[in-house]
Amino acid sequence: MIREKLDDFYGIVFEEELIEEIAKVGVYKKIEENELLIDIGDKLEQIPLMLTGAIKISREIDNGDELVLYFLERGDTCTVSFASCLKSSESKIRGIAEKPSEIIYIPVQKMEEWMVRYKSWRDFVIESYNIRLNEMLEAIDTLAFMKMDERIYKYLTDKVKIMRDPNLNTTHQEIAIDMNTSRVVVSRLLKQLENEGKIKLYRNKIEVLEF
Repeated sequence: MIREKLDDFYGIVFEEELIEEIAKVGVYKKIEENELLIDIGDKLEQIPLMLTGAIKISREIDNGDELVLYFLERGDTCTVSFASCLKSSESKIRGIAEKPSEIIYIPVQKMEEWMVRYKSWRDFVIESYNIRLNEMLEAIDTLAFMKMDERIYKYLTDKVKIMRDPNLNTTHQEIAIDMNTSRVVVSRLLKQLENEGKIKLYRNKIEVLEF
């Protein structure tokens, strides 16, 4: 089963021999919606490879509030976990499943070994770092230069793309937590976006009409 799921995506990314090694040493796990994948302060000894689903990665700021950094989806890995694993340091991020997800965990020792043995693994790690860096830079730009209504709309459209569904089952309070703002502000700006014809509001659901 693991081999089939690996072939479904990573078969076009990794060499055949590497796929076989991942299937041999990897540990498969299914994560349910809203289940914690990784928490702040955790000690990491394994690297996650996403097979299916979506994981929200957030950072806790000084006052205890959270800020969403990016989402992981099929074919992704959490490069922040690379550094934590290699240095045996505590995690500085939190990862929660946005929908049921399947993950295969790789022992950290294999990461260094495969960096030497497999070009495809080196390319994958470097590209993953590049993607996550660009996403975090985008998150900084969003905070620095976008108005709150633009930030909320970007958050919704990004989430639609990750979830592959224009209908998002979420509450105003949940959005407020992710955006580090108040529910009142979110509710007002969501109504504004609805009046602009960009979204449609329902009870505990938002339909994104333009993305």
